[in-house]
Amino acid sequence: MTSIELPTECLTPGLYIKLPLQWTEHPFMLNHFKIKDNQQIRMIKNLGLKFVILYPDKSDTHPLTETSDKTEPAPLSEQEARFINKQADKLWKEKQRRIEHLKNYKRNLQRCEKNFQRSLSKLRAISQKIKNRPVTAFADAKELVNDMVDALLDNDNLVLHLMSDAKESEDIYYHSLNVAVLSMLLAKSNGMPASDIKTIALGALFHDIGKQKIPTHILRKISPLTEPEANFLKLHPKYSLELAELSSDFPEAAKPILSQHHELMDGSGYPLGLRGNQINRFAQLVAVVNAYDNLCHPMDPGKAKIPYSALSYLFKHKKGQYSEEFIALMVRMMGVYPPGSVVLLSNQQLGMVISVNAKRLLYPNILIYDPSVPSNEAPVLDLEQSELTIERALHPQKLPEPIRQYLNPRARISYYFDPEN
Repeated sequence: MTSIELPTECLTPGLYIKLPLQWTEHPFMLNHFKIKDNQQIRMIKNLGLKFVILYPDKSDTHPLTETSDKTEPAPLSEQEARFINKQADKLWKEKQRRIEHLKNYKRNLQRCEKNFQRSLSKLRAISQKIKNRPVTAFADAKELVNDMVDALLDNDNLVLHLMSDAKESEDIYYHSLNVAVLSMLLAKSNGMPASDIKTIALGALFHDIGKQKIPTHILRKISPLTEPEANFLKLHPKYSLELAELSSDFPEAAKPILSQHHELMDGSGYPLGLRGNQINRFAQLVAVVNAYDNLCHPMDPGKAKIPYSALSYLFKHKKGQYSEEFIALMVRMMGVYPPGSVVLLSNQQLGMVISVNAKRLLYPNILIYDPSVPSNEAPVLDLEQSELTIERALHPQKLPEPIRQYLNPRARISYYFDPEN
């Protein structure tokens, strides 16, 4: 996009500019913006800037020429100067409030990250001892689920955060935790009671546990599976159920999730080819979440869909195979642009959705790409508190490398929820 240096004497309302300053060195909410009025021009000049960066293609008008007005501008009256300073002070106070909000958000995110890693470690330990000590393993799993559901139900103002990348060797744990977290949120959005949410969470955590019996070369194969390999993989629901039955503590109500999460509403699923209401309702719910996560993380990374496209694909093309009710509910729950979506904003800046608030789905928090700010200090924009909107989602692979490195779009889209204080 074309940009030029423009002397501040040439500013006029309608120009789209970038301030050559750090975000904390001026009172405006963003470094890039369209000038609204002469008052903003006065504030820009009061910053002592000799020039700004102009983006002609995004401007509504042309800049003044340096010869447009040879005379010096009239000095501000005392009343005008007081008004300008008062408005600047007001902007500074609002910006400080936003900065504090951002610091609080990042503190919450750090706490959420620790909780996520703690749950992941517990799930890893549980999975590793499920064959030899199933009673202990499932007791530990119930404790983990109880803690997660209690946190989920104790607060109505939940934030769904984008979490850190997975290690390749542990992707099954990330997948299982992801499916459990999103299934719990979906069950809560459906108005299900705590007992049902706990059952769904436990089934979702262990829906793929039977893959422990599938050879790794089949699980990680990128090229199409042979028929014998595909048939072997299709045994994992049966194996998951067999492992669950090693303990009398595993609830009966959760077992259909293990055995039926690959059954499809039109009867084309496996292992039994069940259709419609023959499929357990909890299994229908987990199947939708499982399909979403698998679309985002197929074995071949080149076929991965971005979160926005994965949700859209399910909604537009898979209603006949998955519960329409739960697909529609998931779209409403996740928002049009789920965490992990790289988006283009209405001011043409790029950003990545890093969290959504369950009560404000149209206004996610977006990490803004701004090369003038270090990536670890990048501003997080609460869309509800700005005048910007999202124009469209972008595929991370199509971003220029400097932008990819800055935003660090996740190869592994993982989620965790946190009560917003």
